[in-house]
Amino acid sequence: MKKPFLEKTDAKVASLIAKEEKRQQEGMELIASENYVSRAVLEALGSVFTNKYSEGYPGKRYYGGQLFTDAVESLAIERAKKLFGAEHANVQPLSGAPANMIVYSAVLRPGDTVLGMDLSHGGHLTHGHPVTLSAKLYRFVRYKTKKDGLLDYEEIERVAKKEKPKILLAGFSSYTRQIDYQRIAGIAKKVGAISMFDMAHLAGLIAGKALPNPVPYFDIVTTTTHKTLRGPRGGMILCKKEFAQAIDKACFPGFQGGPHMNNIAAKAVAFKEALSPAFRAYAKQVLKNAKVLERELRTYGFQIMFGGTENHMVLVDVFSSKGVSGKEAEAVLDEIGLTLNKNMIPDDTRGPIDPGGVRIGVPAITTRGMKEKEVRQIASWINGAIEFRKDKKKLRGLRREVLAMCKKFPLPY
Repeated sequence: MKKPFLEKTDAKVASLIAKEEKRQQEGMELIASENYVSRAVLEALGSVFTNKYSEGYPGKRYYGGQLFTDAVESLAIERAKKLFGAEHANVQPLSGAPANMIVYSAVLRPGDTVLGMDLSHGGHLTHGHPVTLSAKLYRFVRYKTKKDGLLDYEEIERVAKKEKPKILLAGFSSYTRQIDYQRIAGIAKKVGAISMFDMAHLAGLIAGKALPNPVPYFDIVTTTTHKTLRGPRGGMILCKKEFAQAIDKACFPGFQGGPHMNNIAAKAVAFKEALSPAFRAYAKQVLKNAKVLERELRTYGFQIMFGGTENHMVLVDVFSSKGVSGKEAEAVLDEIGLTLNKNMIPDDTRGPIDPGGVRIGVPAITTRGMKEKEVRQIASWINGAIEFRKDKKKLRGLRREVLAMCKKFPLPY
C-alpha cells in the first residue's frame, strides 16, 4: 500500500515498510503465531485513537475527552463477551505475556504455586520458565506429556494433590493435541485451585467454532488477539464475574498505565470479523490444512511430535528425521521463501538456540486462500529444501516455485 505522507516525511522508514510488505507477499508465513490482519484492522490501528490517553475504564477515566474511547472500548468488550460466551472481558492487556502476568498478580501472592505445562513439551515461557519474571515471583511446578504425546491427567492430578497449586494452568505454545477442558477444570476444583487456560494459539479456531470453547469450564482465560484470531497484536482476559474486579485492578493501575486505544479499536473490528460466517469457514479450513500438512510430511519421513495435530500447527523432529537441526532447517527454508521457526521438542537435548525441531503453522497461508492442494505442494518444498540444503541451484529453483504460488495468493489488503 502506498504511504505518500510517510514517504515524504521519512523515506527510510517508508522504504523498510515497503520491503517488509514485499517480503510478506513473496514468501509464505508458516510461523504458527503469525497471521495477516484485514485492511479494516490496519486502518483502525492507524487511526486518531492513537493520540488519546484513556487511563481507567469506560465511565471511570482519569482524563477528559473520553466519549468515543469509552464507546469503542465498550464495543470491543461486548463483542469479545459475545464471541466467547464470557461473563467478563478486559481488552486492555498489551499482549499475551502481560495478560498472564496480570492474572498472576490478581490472584497470587509472591511464593504461591502454579502448576503449568513444561516449555519443551509445548508450554509457553510465561507458564513458569525459570528465565521469566513470573518464575522469580511465584513457584512453578510443571507437567509433561506422555510418550504417546497425550497429557497424563492422572499424573497432573497426582501432582496437583501433592503441590496444592493456587492456579492450575493449561494452554500451550507448540502442543498440537486437544486438551480435555472438563478434566483439567475438575482437577483444579478437587484441589481448590483456580483454573486458568491460555488460549492464545487457539482463540481464532475457538471463535470460528472449529474447536471447543474453554471459557465455560475455566475461571480465567487469557489470549492474544492476533495469531489465529487475525486481530492486532494485543491481549485479552476473560473471566467469571467473581474475578472481574481483581483482574481489572491488576491490569490498571496494577500493571499497565493508559491502554492503547487504537489497538482496542482494531480489536473491536477483528472481533466483529470473527463473528462472521466467512471467519468460520476460515477456521475450519485451518484444521483441514494442518491435517494435510501432517500427513504429507509423514510421507517424506518426518517424525511428527505428539502423535499428530488437532489444531493449526505441527511440531516436527527434523534432527531425528533428517539429521538437520531446527536452526539449520529454519535458515534453509527461509532461503526459499518459507518462514517458520526452530522449536524445542519434548525433552530436547540440543537446547533452545539450536533445537531438534521446527514448528509449522498454517493460519497465515489459509488467510491468503491456500487449501489442501497448495499445502501438499508446501510439504514437498519443505522436504526438498531440507534434502537439497547444500545445493544452491536446487534451492533457487524452489524459490522460484514458491514465488510463483505466492503471486497467485495476494495479501488480504
